[in-house]
Amino acid sequence: MSAKHLCFLKTKICLPLSPLTHLVGEKHRSGLAFLAVGMESVDHEIRQGSIGRHWRWVKSLVVKLKDKVVEVGRKAKKLGQEDPRRIVHSLKAGLAVTLVSLLYYFKPIYGGFGASTMWAILTVVVVFEFSVGATLGRGLNRGLATFTAGALGVGAHYLADLPGRKGQPILLGLFVFILAAVVSFIRFFPRVKARYDYGLLIFVLTFCLVSVSGYQDEQVLDLAHKRLITIIIGSASAVFVSICICPVWAGDDLHNLIVGNLKKLGNFLEEDFAEEYFKVSEDGEPKDNNIFFQGIGSILTSKSTEDSLTNSARWEPRHGRFRLRHPWKKYQKIGSLIRECAYHIEALKCYPCLNIQAPRGIQLQIQEACTKMSRESGKALKDLASTIKSMTKPSPINVNPHIVNSNTTAKALKLLLKTSCSENFALWEVMPTAIVAVQLVEVITCVEKIAESVHELASLARFKDADPGEEEPADGQPHHIITINGSSAVLPEECGTVIHVTNANI
Repeated sequence: MSAKHLCFLKTKICLPLSPLTHLVGEKHRSGLAFLAVGMESVDHEIRQGSIGRHWRWVKSLVVKLKDKVVEVGRKAKKLGQEDPRRIVHSLKAGLAVTLVSLLYYFKPIYGGFGASTMWAILTVVVVFEFSVGATLGRGLNRGLATFTAGALGVGAHYLADLPGRKGQPILLGLFVFILAAVVSFIRFFPRVKARYDYGLLIFVLTFCLVSVSGYQDEQVLDLAHKRLITIIIGSASAVFVSICICPVWAGDDLHNLIVGNLKKLGNFLEEDFAEEYFKVSEDGEPKDNNIFFQGIGSILTSKSTEDSLTNSARWEPRHGRFRLRHPWKKYQKIGSLIRECAYHIEALKCYPCLNIQAPRGIQLQIQEACTKMSRESGKALKDLASTIKSMTKPSPINVNPHIVNSNTTAKALKLLLKTSCSENFALWEVMPTAIVAVQLVEVITCVEKIAESVHELASLARFKDADPGEEEPADGQPHHIITINGSSAVLPEECGTVIHVTNANI
């Protein structure tokens, strides 16, 4: 076939295909355009969804932040309402720091101390505490520690300088090692740690700063002098503001805390325990004891507060009704006995007293005896609380009869349990009640110890004598008082007679 025929065939074949190719191309382009539009709409929706999610996240974050601010404000309001002295303390702290920072604005003062002026501000920040005793204790600790450590640091510097420049760093390092090791060991003594732990830390810090820095700076004496003076200024400013502006005395807080715990424990024994412990629910089962035992929970957790207040109160000067060397340790001892008594009471929640298989008559006798023991112990504790609150000597007419009645009832309960066991009742039938009785006897023993400690406190603190006209019988019954020459002890009788017996020569 010739070239002319081939060209003709090619033309005939290609001409019909060109419209088809054009049609297919048009459809392909329209599909691509549709696909592009769809992709743009999907991308727009994705962008819109992403923006929406981000907006919702920002909105929820703002709401959470607002709720957090409201919660913090509510907590701050609650803190201020619980003890308004906290707000006053914050204002006092700001005032103390502001007063000391004024040293920077007086050129004559700042020129004399230079950068050491900052130690005065730092001292106020770390020394200023909530109570006067805590502030005074930290201020004295810091001042005395700085003075003694500065003197020793200067002495160590001059001793290390005697062998010459080469031996000086060796001796200084030896002095620092020995002093830091000895002071760190002394801090383990409980009494030292309770009152002087902060001073010992400042002692080591100051000694190292003065002795070691003196190796490069020859003006070591001037360094120690400036540091001591600025710390004295800071401590004095903190103590001045703490005492002169709305003072908070740790001794008053400790006194009120012990009185409150005694009264709370007395009310619990006289009212809550006596009335609720032996009650039964509607289905005849013992009530859940964990609920009303929560009333003494704060007493069991008050040890750290009492220890802190005791240590702070021992630094305080004479104020109000409290003299300079007031026996604050006795308050700590009374608080410990109160917690011991509360622990014995808390142990009773594990032993419901109603799981007794003995006859109903014996059950009622046991419950009546336990109730009387609890009420008499509670009345004795409340009388002791009133005695400490008013700082008057305990009245034997008010306190002793309750303790004697509790012991008498305890003896009667022991006899009843012994009699029940000797009859036809098995030991396991009265075992829950026997455990409760034993715990209540321990409570009575604790009440007696508390009464003895209160008498010791009244003697050491020189409480005033109770007004004879105010001494009323604790149980409301008439008492006949017979006094035979001089000071007396009290022997209450069941008939309501109180006999004051002395060492008269008869």
